[in-house]
Amino acid sequence: MRKADTIRDIHQQRGEQGLPLERVYKHLLNPELYLEAYGRIYRNDGAMTHGTTRETVDGMSLEKVQSIIDKLRLEQYVWTSVRRVYIPKANGKTRPLGIPTWSDKLLQEALRSLLEPYYEQKFSDHSHGFRPKRSCHTALREIARTWKGTVWFIEGDIQGCFDNIDHKVLASIIAEDIHDGRLIKLIENLLKAGYMENWQRHETPSGTPQGGIISPLLANIYLDRLDRFIEDTLIPQYTRGKERRRNPEYQRNQVELAKAKRQRDAEAILKLKKEQRTLHSKDRMDPDYRRLKYVRYADDFLLGFNGPKTEAESIKATLEAFLRDELRLEMSAQKTLITHAGNEQARFLGHEISITWANTRLEPGPRNRLEAARTVNGCITLRVPRKVVDQVRATYSKGGKIVHRAEITNDDDYTIIQRYQSILRGLYNYYCMAHNVSRRMGDVRYILETSLTKTLAHKHQISVRQVYQKYQNVDPVTGLMTLTVTIPRDDKKPLRADFGGLHLTRKPVGMGNTDLTLDHLWHQHANDRSEAVLRLRFQECVMCGTHDRPVVMHHIRKLADLNKPGQRPKPEWARIMSARKRKYIPVCQKCHNDIHAGRPTTPHQR
Repeated sequence: MRKADTIRDIHQQRGEQGLPLERVYKHLLNPELYLEAYGRIYRNDGAMTHGTTRETVDGMSLEKVQSIIDKLRLEQYVWTSVRRVYIPKANGKTRPLGIPTWSDKLLQEALRSLLEPYYEQKFSDHSHGFRPKRSCHTALREIARTWKGTVWFIEGDIQGCFDNIDHKVLASIIAEDIHDGRLIKLIENLLKAGYMENWQRHETPSGTPQGGIISPLLANIYLDRLDRFIEDTLIPQYTRGKERRRNPEYQRNQVELAKAKRQRDAEAILKLKKEQRTLHSKDRMDPDYRRLKYVRYADDFLLGFNGPKTEAESIKATLEAFLRDELRLEMSAQKTLITHAGNEQARFLGHEISITWANTRLEPGPRNRLEAARTVNGCITLRVPRKVVDQVRATYSKGGKIVHRAEITNDDDYTIIQRYQSILRGLYNYYCMAHNVSRRMGDVRYILETSLTKTLAHKHQISVRQVYQKYQNVDPVTGLMTLTVTIPRDDKKPLRADFGGLHLTRKPVGMGNTDLTLDHLWHQHANDRSEAVLRLRFQECVMCGTHDRPVVMHHIRKLADLNKPGQRPKPEWARIMSARKRKYIPVCQKCHNDIHAGRPTTPHQR
């Protein structure tokens, strides 16, 4: 049986060559594929969250892998209905989230690892959502670098995209690329598995379950048809002309200015230069010049158009017809807008996007550095919306006044400071490309710092001034003021938590090519086999040392649960996990049952 890396390399090559995949299903019978999948997803927080059954990553074993393979070999694998929960959205509404069982997660990850290398070669360069080495920042970077001169933004939002994906259309799209009936049937059965809510099963006639590991890949496969339609049809149709023709009024002004300079008429030169600042050098109404740009992140997309509004409205209508007729999807009437780039702001990925226009701002020209030019005109501007600060203020305020957070006063000082710092750093990391990030994040830092000092003051029954006297410090690297807690440790580097210490300056290129929260869920790839997989392969119980009984992996949600104050003395298995700083240990089935039953796990006779 071929190694998993070899299979993925072959799939990648076929994707590059535009060839279909054949006999993919048989590769799902490779145990190595599931061990690699386990090594990628066992660290996820959701690994310890159960679906409609009590099965989680706890108790993972080679026997479980073999059970999945045996069912697949007989084509008898049955997907379990997902458990539906609802998570809040920024607008106050909720989003349905489906939580699969652990076996289904493992199989979905194995399936994703086989298909993703193939489809990554076929996907559009303008698609950035849920893809390796791509993120919100890569999408925003593309807009900032290549959309100069945009006149109209067309904000696209697909209404209930993930819930309304047509199963037949999706299966037909996949069947064009993958000539394997068994695999197509397996995916179709996954889509029809249904969901459980309030202990009642509901059918899923359409849509892909949000929360499934393979769902983002299936959504990208589906929406790739939209990408191709825009790139192959709309962009060629609405892109013409090498450059705009020159503005006759601007040319006349240049001729008169040159004449005034020859005559050394200072008054005329000053008057003509002022007039020049009010004129466009190129004809912005040139009928022979058009540009259309496009970027998509998941089900949100944005188009930048350089042309008249009537044609922008025609583009929007064409997109609505294509989505309705070809993909059975509807555009959201409230969120699909045509926005003037100079007078309004388009909203995309949490940012406000517009173009700058400053006739009085002169900088060295791109061609002649000695001659000033209006280089900022038409450039893309990214801004942090005011509502981001308002939401932070509302979270940490009561009655219009910033207050302490009473629910965390029982935590230690180290944890409290870390929690506030993680919020500040996370918001800054996401919005660091924005031109007004320093101002907005300065407001956020003030709100968080005020709430933090009041929380510490409430916890220790001291004044805010005394909090600053006790915790205020200077970061040795940045030289900025911080609130610091240091915990000394024997023979180890002390633990240190700092709030602040960040230069909240703009970073034009962003924070890299990976999303801050989604990367670990769908796109984390490890080149080397993880320690957990090696221990599972070794098949030795760390408690009794036996090799004779099947070994499973005992997992816990977090190590902090083992070190809570006031607990009884830790059992042997907990002491081993604490010493190794691992949330898992390999144990035999007998020892695993003893752990869950609360029985002593003293070493057995070897």
